[in-house]
Amino acid sequence: MLIEFSVGNYLSFKETVTLSMVATKVTAKNKSVDKNNVFQVDEELSLLKSVAVYGANASGKSNLIQAMGFMRWFVLNSSKETQIEDAINVEEFRLSTETEGKPSLFEIVFILEDKLYRYGFEVDEKQVVSEWLYYATNEEESNLFERNENGIKMTENFKEGELISDKTRNNALFLSVNSQFNGKISTNILRWFIDDLNIISGLYSDLYKSITVDFFQDSKYKNAILQLIRKWDLGIDDIKIDTKNVLPEEFPNIYSEGFKKLMSDAGAYTDEIQTLHKKYDSEGKMVSEVVFDFEKNESEGTKKLFAFAVPILESLRNREILIIDELDARLHPIITRAIIDLFNSNQTNPENAQLIFTTHDTNLLNNKIFRRDQIWFTEKNRQGATDLYSLVEYKVRNDASFESDYIKGRYGAIPFLGDLTELFEKNG
Repeated sequence: MLIEFSVGNYLSFKETVTLSMVATKVTAKNKSVDKNNVFQVDEELSLLKSVAVYGANASGKSNLIQAMGFMRWFVLNSSKETQIEDAINVEEFRLSTETEGKPSLFEIVFILEDKLYRYGFEVDEKQVVSEWLYYATNEEESNLFERNENGIKMTENFKEGELISDKTRNNALFLSVNSQFNGKISTNILRWFIDDLNIISGLYSDLYKSITVDFFQDSKYKNAILQLIRKWDLGIDDIKIDTKNVLPEEFPNIYSEGFKKLMSDAGAYTDEIQTLHKKYDSEGKMVSEVVFDFEKNESEGTKKLFAFAVPILESLRNREILIIDELDARLHPIITRAIIDLFNSNQTNPENAQLIFTTHDTNLLNNKIFRRDQIWFTEKNRQGATDLYSLVEYKVRNDASFESDYIKGRYGAIPFLGDLTELFEKNG
């Protein structure tokens, strides 16, 4: 379960900002929203099942998702995909002299196996400047390790790192290195980043399409995927996937026998996806099925939904965190709403999976869908730095029209356009 994520001096974020999934003491006008959108962790902590992030184009929404993606990638790969001389692919905030040469900060707070962990690091292009890991049981937070310019200091509760600190390169995370050496705590945390933190960036991902294809060919998942796609009313009655060998049956003579054998043994395959649609006669009776080529005949929205089917289902089943940039892109507002409702429901989300997404769809700014603490905004100031803030910071009545007030600019985070008619005025 995700509690909060912080980032600073990265891309458009100059100061450190924090996205929080902690439910505040506000209440919704519709009590069913409070009942379904919030879950209790313990007597002190309640978390949100979903959060929507709004903002103008180029305000920093996607940079927030990119910051989460960078942290996940660096945790999983810094110890195994970099060499000692490799630069770290991190970009500081470039529009201020105050941040020049200073490290970027990333920190995440989450719950794993009934323990609350707070893990973070600061990095620049050359090195990991600092790194820290804390955990808490009940209300007391304890240190596991801290890393700074003076080295790595561990406590009695992190003995797995005793013999590894001197094996950690300047451009690698200590946590990642510990996991490579099978440290129990470190490995469990990396597994959380792999299994529980799912990030989808961009309008459409071939990676997630291939994942859905793999799951679809497993009978345990096929029916659930089909049911979800049918519920989305895409006109698809069934799906067939044909895996074909794309290598020629006979290789040209220019290839050596060794190369031919190597390629034949390895195989090279492609998945050909076909969708089946019902065909009707003049009386509206079904007479047959027509096969469509998925890539050629289906819309981009349908392709996106097919790609997202497994991440959505797996997140709901396994209590994962699903983070999607531009959830509403190429989707009808009713379908976007349906996906959100899957998470904001005790019936379809009994495991308390969490959804974080960016959007421009103002139809969702509704007190029947979200509480105020579930709505967040990004806005750039005059110096090009992104601020991140929640609607809960405003004094807003429970029966207020969130959408209308947002469009009117009462919460900020909208584009301010000049007089476009000037572009078309005739000179003289």
